[in-house]
Amino acid sequence: MTLKLLPLAILCAALVGCQSTQPRDARAESSTTSENAGSTSGASVTEAEKESFEAWLANFRRQARAEGIDETTLARALDGLRYQPRVIELDGSQPEFVRPIWEYLDSAVSASRVSNGRERLAEYRDTARQMSERYGVPSEVLVAIWGIESSYGDYLGDFSTLEALATLAHDGRRRDFARGELLAALRIIEAGDISPERMKGSWAGAMGHTQFIPSSFLAHAVDGDGDGRRDIWSNIADVLASTANYLDEAGWREGEPWGTEVRLPQGFDYTLTEPDIRRSSAEWAAAGVRSWDGQPLPDLASASVITPAGAQGPAFLVGHNFRTILRYNNATSYALAVATLSDRIAGRDGIQGDWPREQPPLKRSEVREMQQRLDDRGFDVGTPDGILGPNTRRGLRAFQRQIGVTPDGFATKALLERLRR
Repeated sequence: MTLKLLPLAILCAALVGCQSTQPRDARAESSTTSENAGSTSGASVTEAEKESFEAWLANFRRQARAEGIDETTLARALDGLRYQPRVIELDGSQPEFVRPIWEYLDSAVSASRVSNGRERLAEYRDTARQMSERYGVPSEVLVAIWGIESSYGDYLGDFSTLEALATLAHDGRRRDFARGELLAALRIIEAGDISPERMKGSWAGAMGHTQFIPSSFLAHAVDGDGDGRRDIWSNIADVLASTANYLDEAGWREGEPWGTEVRLPQGFDYTLTEPDIRRSSAEWAAAGVRSWDGQPLPDLASASVITPAGAQGPAFLVGHNFRTILRYNNATSYALAVATLSDRIAGRDGIQGDWPREQPPLKRSEVREMQQRLDDRGFDVGTPDGILGPNTRRGLRAFQRQIGVTPDGFATKALLERLRR
């Protein structure tokens, strides 16, 4: 593989915060959101916008020709391309509230998604088993990603990928990135994998049943059934093969579990609950970490303990394959959803611990205020940006130690009120 492997979803529309080492999960709501359902709800295009877009498109066309795209492909793909103001609206939008992880998991791993996943796995069992054997990724993991990305193909997105990327390249926040993805989309069309009319997906350029962006399609999509095309829009063999190939090239370890839910001992040091702190299962066991069901911890050479809701919520021991899922979408909520949904589809237990559902969600403005107040007190979490990352958690832990509460780094309204005082 010659391209650098980066998370599919995060590349689409990530907002990177200076106090966070992980990109914001721009698609953590998955492809089932109304934002991804179609492109018809948009504002009208002004004459000035139209003229500016057409001038940009003509210039891009000359550049694409110089980069080797043939005239036939350029005509098929770019003639009549329209500016989509709705894409710019979505590119600039940001939810007011920081959605709690338990609310995300409630929808991502709902009872209907579990039952539908079992039905899809039964329906495509032979194909899924073939791809699992070929690439070493469990069938239930492939089906889980399929379910979370597009609800098993029910919500592929109805935006023209070409129009969405052209609009973003002309007027979006990450224009150079979108331009590169548009050029990759032209190469896909030139290769004969899909026609311009059928190349549809999310407003951010993610396509097909498991939402590949064009550059990732070029790098990782494969022909699963040998028909000479890579069709992630309608060919399930290609969908499952391409998803398995992506995870395989991301480093999936065959036969190793993603991790397990655990119980932490009294007085556990929550400064150890960061993804970059890794120890063997034996070392965690020696520190008092126990599996939820009392069985021995899975044999993981390099595992982290994570507590997405701090000391008030469930804890998990996660290993290399959990981090591999993060290469697909770099958000803990997403990886935990894939891991949990795959377990449920395979007939294993889901999450057993209770989430602190009584905690009200924070507004992003409140997160920024929290960060500013931590900075003002000398805890140095970086420039406030409303994104809860490791620097913010580290600052919160220091503040919690100062006021004598469990230093788990979990941001709550109660902590914000203490900072205000």
